[in-house]
Amino acid sequence: MKAPQRLRSLLEEGLIDSVVRQLMSGKEATVYVVRCGEETRCAKVYKEATQRSFRQAVDYTENRKVKNSRQARAMAKGTRFGRQAQEAAWQSAEVDALHRLAAAGVRVPKPFNFHDGVLLMQLVVDAQGAAAPRLNDVDFTAEEARAHHATLIGEVVRMLCAGVIHGDLSEFNILLAADGPVIIDLPQAVDAAGNNHAQRMLLRDVGNLRDFFGRFAPELLATQFGAEIWALYTRGVLQPAIQLSGRFEEHQGPVDVAGVLRVVDDARDEEAARVLRMRTAG
Repeated sequence: MKAPQRLRSLLEEGLIDSVVRQLMSGKEATVYVVRCGEETRCAKVYKEATQRSFRQAVDYTENRKVKNSRQARAMAKGTRFGRQAQEAAWQSAEVDALHRLAAAGVRVPKPFNFHDGVLLMQLVVDAQGAAAPRLNDVDFTAEEARAHHATLIGEVVRMLCAGVIHGDLSEFNILLAADGPVIIDLPQAVDAAGNNHAQRMLLRDVGNLRDFFGRFAPELLATQFGAEIWALYTRGVLQPAIQLSGRFEEHQGPVDVAGVLRVVDDARDEEAARVLRMRTAG
């Protein structure tokens, strides 16, 4: 196919040899299948962040570092340069997270290069060598659901041990490769120790996994892996190989009414986003 404008600089630099086809297009980016020598990879071309709400941006980018104070001031003021810097920081966050998680052994696509707003990375494939489907496009037996859920809970733990929380993990951004699930789409990844919303995001990520796989294995709906994982993390005893029970006993204390209302609002926003993703996927 004819190379899109955003990929021409990669062709000129010799980072890719040809563009095979468009793989998918979403509100965050358009992904293309490309050839690099003898290898087939994918190129993620980021779009302008016109559909991200201010609230989401603040939640996800809290305490993210920028290169210098000028950028920080411009981002705080919302100037044109500041918006450009904020978008660059949003994109580079995924690159940084992929490198960090790949080094920790997390099942994410291997990143190769980031050039001119395009992320070049591994193409995740199924057993036939075709682009792997998203989980929401696949039906599972109860046994398969339990196995994949266990794998992904282990990956969430491994991510948290590396200091990273996905922040938007669901069946829409997990691919089913030939050897199991692979986690994708990490521009909203947050630093677990430096973000005040980290606990809520982890609980939501784990809850999304529970709800999805619970459709096929209903017993998973009663599990509380998110709360258990966070409690172990805050106690400093969470390890990648730790054995989890899926049970958690909460200690009773004063009710944080404002916190409860925030959780309700977040759940409402998440459900609206899920409905939108399902419509887009359809």
